[in-house]
Amino acid sequence: MVLGITRGDWRRLRTGVLFASPWIIGFLAFTVFPIVASFYYSLHVYTTLGQPMRWVGFENFRQLLFEDELFWTSLYNTIFMVGLGVPFHILLAVILALFLNLRLHGVAFYRTIYYLPTIVPVVATSVLWMWVFNPEYGLINAFLGIAGIHGPGWLTDPTLAKPALILMGCWMIGGTIIIFLAGLQDIPESLIEAAMLDGASALQRVWHVTLPLLSPVILFNLVMGVIGNFQVFTQAFIMTQGGPLDATLFYALYLYRNAFEYFKMPYASAMAWLLFVVVLGATLLIFRSSSRFVYYEGEEHR
Repeated sequence: MVLGITRGDWRRLRTGVLFASPWIIGFLAFTVFPIVASFYYSLHVYTTLGQPMRWVGFENFRQLLFEDELFWTSLYNTIFMVGLGVPFHILLAVILALFLNLRLHGVAFYRTIYYLPTIVPVVATSVLWMWVFNPEYGLINAFLGIAGIHGPGWLTDPTLAKPALILMGCWMIGGTIIIFLAGLQDIPESLIEAAMLDGASALQRVWHVTLPLLSPVILFNLVMGVIGNFQVFTQAFIMTQGGPLDATLFYALYLYRNAFEYFKMPYASAMAWLLFVVVLGATLLIFRSSSRFVYYEGEEHR
């Protein structure tokens, strides 16, 4: 017996590690190794076309921060999507979840309808919305034409391209709605009934009872939305290719171009690590400030 561990304990540990070894090997090979390798490559210069690797230290990071204008353009575009898109989608998802939580006839049908777009591949959704945004025969401009309004070029106008992609994101918030709906159904009805007996209106019940109890779910969706929107790629890659005038050149798209179009893998690795730092900082900021707006049932409200 070593340090209180018997031979039987070692045998059970060995058996457990043996059964978990496929996952452990996969995790080390496909997660840990790429992370370590990407940082190693970010400190070098080479291309995937056979150029020998050369150590440059943090030169790639310096070029990104002080010489590459497209880096800052892509970062601004991504922060724009995060800063406007995430709060707008969360607000819309909460409103829709509140309506879908009502006990109305046929509400299950509407819950299904709102969720269905989330199971459609993003590529197919992007192609569909390219037709919707078409300035000549798209659905949006067709409805605007009925009202006598000449519709704009949604994906060809630099000022409208990013808002158009945010609008498109409303089509895919079904998963967020379902999570909010589950959170709403977990709220004790006794608290809602007590607020009604106190004379609270519907809006007051939502503001003072529902939203505080739903705040942990809002925090979860906020963090997931921030992480997801910092990695927005497919929509811009298919619909706009980063245009017009780099208005939709998002960070992940620019990273992809450096890695697989310009064959600057170390430069792209440096971009990936900077993205990790930015996302980590944003996530930590949200968690540090969450005590101001997140209420956990059973804890004393601050």
